[in-house]
Amino acid sequence: MNLIEKIIARAQSNKQRIVLPESLEERTLTAADHALADALADIILIGNPDEIHALAGRLSLNHIDKAIIIDPATSPKTEEYAQLLFELRKSKGMTIEEARRKVLDPLYFGCLIIKSGDADGQISGALSTTGDTLRPALQIIKCAPGITCVSGAMLLITQTPQYGEDGVLVIGDVAVTPMPDAAQLAQIAVCTAQTAQSVAGFDDPRVAMLSFSTKGSAKHEVVDKVVEATRLARELNPDLKIDGELQADAALVPSVGAKKAPGSDIAGRANVLVVPCLEVGNIAYKLVQRLGGAEAIGPILQGIARPVNDLSRGCSVDDIYKMVAITACQAQQAKA
Repeated sequence: MNLIEKIIARAQSNKQRIVLPESLEERTLTAADHALADALADIILIGNPDEIHALAGRLSLNHIDKAIIIDPATSPKTEEYAQLLFELRKSKGMTIEEARRKVLDPLYFGCLIIKSGDADGQISGALSTTGDTLRPALQIIKCAPGITCVSGAMLLITQTPQYGEDGVLVIGDVAVTPMPDAAQLAQIAVCTAQTAQSVAGFDDPRVAMLSFSTKGSAKHEVVDKVVEATRLARELNPDLKIDGELQADAALVPSVGAKKAPGSDIAGRANVLVVPCLEVGNIAYKLVQRLGGAEAIGPILQGIARPVNDLSRGCSVDDIYKMVAITACQAQQAKA
């Protein structure tokens, strides 16, 4: 069973309630149909039921009747959710009238369902920008306890089983925070290790804080940031297996790790890689993907109290289906 099959099996073993607010987007509705057919999750669609069923008919989809369909324009909970949004945002100047308008937006409505405990996660982005996906999540669901920054992890399924976890590595941040400070980088490390457990299924995440230096081989303020972030990550999670600063080869190759960082429990054995800034992470995963033939899955958003994930507007039906499974696995851990 490969990694994707394992993720799907974990999602099916403990079904979660996943909101798909872009219900009239063809790829999204098709992916919902496949997810329902495979009992991957309990799917909640936001929109007009007649329009959703009409589109399902045109697409020859046979399982949409298994979904829960909620129309914000007619739902008996719309006013309750508007009041909730008002309470959450009135200190920021939101009026009840503005809350009543916002609640009709499917992305806001979906996050309010989650905040109320009636759903476990949400996925959007096939039509919406990353900002539109994140804004209601951060305003309503907010960050997880102890976390102040959202980040994005990528699963890298490589053809090199001698590295990582039988060739699988998790790398962050590749998507959200351009230039994290030491405290934010420490949070990214903790969250990426959690993603490695909940999504990749790693029993033993081993985090390498990457740099161009290994254990003081170079001196620079950006190296100091990685060293401080490593210290702070240990404070955030004393049980976390983490070391840094490490160069990439010292993190991954046992012989190099033994030479450059003797005595390290992580060097040469890392399966979770944390990069010092978004620029490095984004470039690195795309090089590994394009030149090394790795399969890159994500980004998987992390740091939000309940999982909300963002899709590329160029995503495929299969991408959305996989993200339903990934979000369900995140939701399982969030409840644990």
